Amino acid sequence: MNEMVLGVDPREQSVPALVWAADEAVRRGLVLRLVVAVPPAHDGLRYDALARQSALGIRAESAIANAEDLVRELHDGLRIATERVNGVPATVLRDMAQHAALVVVGSRRLSRPAEMFSESSVVVPLTARADCPVVVVRAPEHTAVYPPTVVVGVDGSASSQAAVAFALAEASLREARLRAVWVWPRSVLAHDDGEGGLAERRRLLAESLAGWAERYPDVAISQEVLRGHPVEQLALASQESLSLVVGRRGRGGYSGMRLGSTVHGLLHRAPCPLITVPLPQRERRTADPAWADWSRSGTTDRPGPTAPLGTGARPHPRGTVGREDAPGPSEGSAER
Repeated sequence: MNEMVLGVDPREQSVPALVWAADEAVRRGLVLRLVVAVPPAHDGLRYDALARQSALGIRAESAIANAEDLVRELHDGLRIATERVNGVPATVLRDMAQHAALVVVGSRRLSRPAEMFSESSVVVPLTARADCPVVVVRAPEHTAVYPPTVVVGVDGSASSQAAVAFALAEASLREARLRAVWVWPRSVLAHDDGEGGLAERRRLLAESLAGWAERYPDVAISQEVLRGHPVEQLALASQESLSLVVGRRGRGGYSGMRLGSTVHGLLHRAPCPLITVPLPQRERRTADPAWADWSRSGTTDRPGPTAPLGTGARPHPRGTVGREDAPGPSEGSAER
């Protein structure tokens, strides 16, 4: 897991997503794999369907070449690999997420029905099911604001502990402060709306962050309990942030329910890159809410994603690979 995957959209490439991924790959010392997926034609041998498929393939080749050229202009020494895959984009990227440190995509801001049911939808199904953190760059990060800040949403759950672990590592990597936010929805019950309730939330927030200051002494951590709707308050809190980090905790039969309402809402409202963090696989198996360790090295007390995440061979994702890796990303070769 020594690479980051960027999904390249052949219809409309997201420049903010490309810039974010390139910069982050340099910071983490990872290979940046540019992936374009070409959806299958549904009409079999119909001439017009095959013609559309051919045109989309040509557009995909152009999009990935343009993306590679822009990345090289930004960071000439960055190790880059490119790959074209025939398959449903969300499925292709989800399969690649099993062997990546991060997956980065832009947002075409589809309507909610299109997000749920359209084959062209990538953000919702990928965010709901990926095995690694997914970064959705709907708006650029706010790099001109001082001090630089990473915001993390906390609610005491195991998934938010994973988000805290990732957010602290990211803040340390970016030399930023961490703003930990617990959103307390307004209650219809009067007895749960006073100073006692506020004190309890502050205590739970402090417990969720206990021990992390010692692990990351270079990161200044602030704690806030905000009243209101979680989506609205987290969006407001991250207006001038580098990124907003949240855990993924929803369950259900289809991708929107699997995300959870807060994450789904933030995909539309977050004013900065949104990073959703799933539970590490071992915690999903055991339901153990231990701290997440995205380095997966098993040798460090400090969970941080900055080190290369493994060197094993990455199998091809589901679909037909349009080109082979030669000589391969580890040798720093561009693949055209």
